[in-house]
Amino acid sequence: MVTNCKVTQTDMSSVASQLIQKAVEFQPLLKQQINEIESSRQLPQPLALDLAKAGFYKICTPIGLGGLGASPETFCQVSEILAEASGSAAWCVFIGATSQYMLPALDPLMCAEITSDPDVITSGVFAYSGTATPALKDGNTGFYVNGRWDWGSGSLNASWISGGVLITDQNGERTRDKEGNFVEGRAFFKPSEIKFLDNWHVSGLRGSGSTSYTAENLFLPSQRVAMVDDLSLSEFASEHIYRYPRFGFLAIPIGAVCLGMARASIDELIKVAKEKTPQGSSRTMAHRSSLHKDVALADTNLRASRALFYTTIRETWAEVATHKSSLESRRALRTATFHAVATAKDVTERMYTIAGGTSIFEDSPLQRNFRDVHVAAQHMMVGEPVMELAGRVMLGLDEIALGL
Repeated sequence: MVTNCKVTQTDMSSVASQLIQKAVEFQPLLKQQINEIESSRQLPQPLALDLAKAGFYKICTPIGLGGLGASPETFCQVSEILAEASGSAAWCVFIGATSQYMLPALDPLMCAEITSDPDVITSGVFAYSGTATPALKDGNTGFYVNGRWDWGSGSLNASWISGGVLITDQNGERTRDKEGNFVEGRAFFKPSEIKFLDNWHVSGLRGSGSTSYTAENLFLPSQRVAMVDDLSLSEFASEHIYRYPRFGFLAIPIGAVCLGMARASIDELIKVAKEKTPQGSSRTMAHRSSLHKDVALADTNLRASRALFYTTIRETWAEVATHKSSLESRRALRTATFHAVATAKDVTERMYTIAGGTSIFEDSPLQRNFRDVHVAAQHMMVGEPVMELAGRVMLGLDEIALGL
């Protein structure tokens, strides 16, 4: 579905408010279904459909493609709120939403087919873990696609699943463009076309269903493989979201999810402290002066990190209203995200520790958040190399920093 429409700032403010309110309203349902989410190692399909109907999967997709065209800030706020109740659900929404990023690079008819369902659930892996070799089959031009894509969060719920591919020639050699860069694409699969591997047996984000999937000599017509370079040639290339730092856009939801889990951990620790009387004590944990300091410090650190995080997101969004983001904006956005994740992990760990034996049980939100935040923090988009690259930029040693 491709439409032409203009939306005012007032309209977008209303959309943002509605999305945030919907996320808040989902919290009781997520908490109610948390055990099923964890034990099934994926979102229950009815829940995933409800999240799609709320508009979360198309939250940042251009309005002209049937999306909501929300800002990265709204996207992160929704992810953060959902994560307060379920890190796995928030993670699936984040992956599903960012998986629609490449839609404008698709053939318009193919894009229209995908977006014809207003509640379409998408998923995908940006990593170029596959190859696509040009081919002709039954008179149709296309590609033979092969590959294995790990970390396929939410793919078991999706009706369209994508995976990054490098274009190769008939000899298996990677194709290069005029500048000598590898030609990159993104293949769009139907679930029946790929094989899912039952390998998501993990410590945290268990309910995200981040299984691996493979394709073997799968022929896809040309319109099912989007070329990354075509994104800048599409009619949506001037949209703010496509002037926003691409890697920054993919990274910031991780920060939001971690912030949400950390806030939930503080809230849960306060609840436990008011109810739990430690062995050998006549008063609840809430009367411990050391706990007072720890809770206040955790809250302060989290609020400070969150403030930097959202301020940087807003500043970058304002910048792309007139031009593409600068290297300094890319650096600031990625480092603020890294800091949000690191702070959230520290806060969650501390709340888990303070609660004592209470937090070791699987039904404890403190334990689940502890596991989930550690898995989220392992994502390469918020890894230590991000800060190393940012430091090189600050020292004038890298004036391009494509990784940011």
